[in-house]
Amino acid sequence: MRAYYYEDSTADQREPHDSGREASLDDLEKVGVLYWRFDGEQGLEELNALAKKRSYKNRDEITVSPSSMGDVYESKVKSFFAEHLHEDEEIRYILDGTGYFDVRDKQDSWIRIAMEKGDMIVLPSGIYHRFTTDAKNYIKAMRLFKDDPVWTPINRPLADDNRYRHDYVSSFDVSVVSK
Repeated sequence: MRAYYYEDSTADQREPHDSGREASLDDLEKVGVLYWRFDGEQGLEELNALAKKRSYKNRDEITVSPSSMGDVYESKVKSFFAEHLHEDEEIRYILDGTGYFDVRDKQDSWIRIAMEKGDMIVLPSGIYHRFTTDAKNYIKAMRLFKDDPVWTPINRPLADDNRYRHDYVSSFDVSVVSK
């Protein structure tokens, strides 16, 4: 995992957009983002132990690629990249491939998190974020859930008044800048 501040440009969202300014695990933890690295068979055991500890009861897998999604791939990747939040934690363990999660820091700037096989991330409910594949257009991830699998994005700015957004902002003392 590598994290850095996102440089806005007109380049495709799947390009690195690397500003040259690194972000640390501490920077991510300050906004509630948790990260683990799990490799090989022992990694799977560690992942299962963490899932039990954090009460993740359900899981599924998703492959995001042109071959797995067909004609809807481009529109799906664009919809994943719309800034949004969820009312549940978003938990992703990368099984194969590479991609990016972008999260807002306390000043409402984007931090880009480059993810690859073995990386696991937990985004707290209420955090504004987005996702995209990288230029390789392929990622396979395990999605973990505390209850029944739910993936309902609430896009910004509609989510600004959401209870989970307010709880998140209060908990992590982040910016409430309206876009």
